[in-house]
Amino acid sequence: EVLQNHVLEAKVFHTEYGTGVAILTGAHRFSLTTNIDDLKLRRMPEVPGLQKPPSCWAVLSQDRVTIVLLAVGQDLYLLDNTSCSVVVSEPRQVSAGSRVVCSSPHSLAGPPLVPRCPMGCSPASSTRWQVLPPTLLTGRPAGRDGGEQVAGDVLGLGQPLMRFSFPPPSAEASQEIFKIASMAPGALLLEAQKEYEKESQKADEYLREIKDQKLLPEAVSQCIEAAGYEHEPDTQKSLLRAASFGKCFIDKFPPESFVRMCQDLRVLNAIRDYQIGIPLTFTQYKRLTIEVLLDRLVLRRLYPLAIRICEYLRLSEIQGVSRILAHWACYKVQQKDKSDEEVAHAINQKLGDTPGISYSEIAARAYDCGRTELAIKLLEYEPRSGEQVPLLLKMKRSKLALSKAIESGDTDLVYTVVLHLKNELNRGTFFMTLQNQPVALSLYRQFCKHQERETLKDLYNQDDNHQELGNFHVHSSYS
Repeated sequence: EVLQNHVLEAKVFHTEYGTGVAILTGAHRFSLTTNIDDLKLRRMPEVPGLQKPPSCWAVLSQDRVTIVLLAVGQDLYLLDNTSCSVVVSEPRQVSAGSRVVCSSPHSLAGPPLVPRCPMGCSPASSTRWQVLPPTLLTGRPAGRDGGEQVAGDVLGLGQPLMRFSFPPPSAEASQEIFKIASMAPGALLLEAQKEYEKESQKADEYLREIKDQKLLPEAVSQCIEAAGYEHEPDTQKSLLRAASFGKCFIDKFPPESFVRMCQDLRVLNAIRDYQIGIPLTFTQYKRLTIEVLLDRLVLRRLYPLAIRICEYLRLSEIQGVSRILAHWACYKVQQKDKSDEEVAHAINQKLGDTPGISYSEIAARAYDCGRTELAIKLLEYEPRSGEQVPLLLKMKRSKLALSKAIESGDTDLVYTVVLHLKNELNRGTFFMTLQNQPVALSLYRQFCKHQERETLKDLYNQDDNHQELGNFHVHSSYS
């Protein structure tokens, strides 16, 4: 069914089994798998009378149960393994200004922003956002846990509510430091640093209290950890200043965690900027890894920022800058508004001889985009003939490939091109091509002596080489 009707939309969700994917097919049927590593596609029950895609839908997973919530016009449906349940079926129950909330709680990170789509609207055209508490409430059929009935009535659904809870985004270290009247080591250290800036003697009192309990290393670690989970740069700086202040009173405190956190926060603050718009949490950033984050920046064509991050984190060129520049060059060759000469020159100026850059890969992308001449110009910058020749053969530039192979001095490469020419050209054209390349002709003669004796006789005939032709007949008679 999926192959015949194609996939209209897909959503990624997370379950106790791993990462799951749900798809909506062209037949307006839902199928899902709860673990892409152990792919078992399960088709959900059919929604009665569904003739067009739902206005919005989401996958909800909790306690090993996965359901699909979808809105069609003024109706709300829940699909589980066995049945399709109608949640809102009477138009009078939903006022004109009502909204359907469709979002998976597992997709919310940081401040839980949930898209709200008007009944029957296109989510892409009129999506609005609403800040919800760290619990997702959705309509559900009556008769299940009726204790939520009143809340459902308040929302105008006329149905009880289903509650999906998920943990708050703040870390334990942040809670310990910022909760009211906290006596945690990190909270005391933060206060000590603030009092120190005021030149108050209370700073010494707070420090003494931490030192007496021998909790100063823990206080520093708490402040460093809490800084990672804060989104406001001023709060981050305040916590890191407190950690730096506390380190002064500890002998041989390892600096790696402090330095790493400063680096991570600089990267996170850069991508959280509204002009970039990737509001990752610290936990997401760590699980995503810097390599995947760079890939996302590259896919958004944010090449300068990606390069600055690589340079700041001192990533190896092959892992970082070279890879990003290669992506940039592959995008550059697709720009049709500039001539081949301009594009090739711009790419060479930017890339130069950067380690790890393969001009042949960029040339291959140019050829795939229909810019054969640009591909040839880019191959001129490729220092490895072994990389040039296969692409030239693919582009039907066999004679140029032969010249490059001979220049390389690699006999195996020359043989590869010669045999390719032999299969591609008719016999006469092939011999004439070799006549203009003495090195290739000599190597082909050596090949014929061992593999194709009759072809060798034809070569001598074409060259009017009577001496070698006589030797050939004498040798043949002895054989």
